[in-house]
Amino acid sequence: MKGHTKHHIWLPLLAVLLLLTSAGAVFIGVVHIPARSVLVCVCQKFGLFASDQQPDFYALTLWQLRIPRIVMSLLAGASLAICGAVFQSIFRNPICDPYILGISSGASLGAAIAIIIGWDTFLFGITALALVTALVTLLFIVAVARIKGGHATQTLLLTGIALNFLMSAVITLLIVVNQQEMHKIYFWTMGSLSSVSWPEIAILFPMMLMAVVVLFYYAKDLNIMQMGGESAQTLGVNTHRTTIVTLVTSSVLVAVIVSFCGVIGFIGLIVPHIARLLFGSNNRHLFAYSLLFGAFFLLIADTLARTIAAPAELPVGSITALAGAPYFIYLVLRKGL
Repeated sequence: MKGHTKHHIWLPLLAVLLLLTSAGAVFIGVVHIPARSVLVCVCQKFGLFASDQQPDFYALTLWQLRIPRIVMSLLAGASLAICGAVFQSIFRNPICDPYILGISSGASLGAAIAIIIGWDTFLFGITALALVTALVTLLFIVAVARIKGGHATQTLLLTGIALNFLMSAVITLLIVVNQQEMHKIYFWTMGSLSSVSWPEIAILFPMMLMAVVVLFYYAKDLNIMQMGGESAQTLGVNTHRTTIVTLVTSSVLVAVIVSFCGVIGFIGLIVPHIARLLFGSNNRHLFAYSLLFGAFFLLIADTLARTIAAPAELPVGSITALAGAPYFIYLVLRKGL
């Protein structure tokens, strides 16, 4: 009972903190917009009373650049974090996530191919190929794990590292032979939220919502599977179906994010691990905290990416890597791998 009370207190507090941080990020940017002008633009947008008329440039900057970027960082960060929590739960290891295992790189390869063949001009063109290559990568990883007779951490890590190198090499070759598309492809390899738009948010939000519903539905089964596959089957859990549904759902969500934002690594590694240390391994709670922490993490990372080197902008993937790579090394050393 005490544990439930703790979660009832922390979840709304963290949600309020996230909302306040998101509101604060609206006021931060390369283009300085006075706080009063921000409030007036927001009031005018929603038809609230606002007597002052603000420059169109302020409204354009807020509603076409800054606010969509903030919203996308919240959605993408939350999605990547819960997908990481799912991978860690299924493979029963805190150093597994879609980025480390190569799922994100697989999706990035599909996005690069879509750009080269001109599919980026079609609706869902990049997303479709990113999804296909992400799922192919996932199937390859699962096949390797089965050949080795389980989910051995060393096997998964080495396979993921090899796939990341392979995808990077192929993407580099594509860039070399397609110089005219170099900048677009480079965008996907580094990760950035600079080009996100409201239509992309309108696509991602319902897909994320459906994925979260599915993952929470299987949270109890994933908890039982922590005891081992045979024990879970004895308790009535269809381990094969649960594994396939949750892995495919997570990979689809990751592929959609990569198609819009490029490869943003390590969120699915860091966030679930910290949430697990603070609030336990119950996936129902872990998923909820991962959503909040992931949104907060990417929001802060993207705010830094667009401000610390102003007027230049850093790829947000480099910011998350600066935090994630040392943490990954720490986890590897701690696990004794």
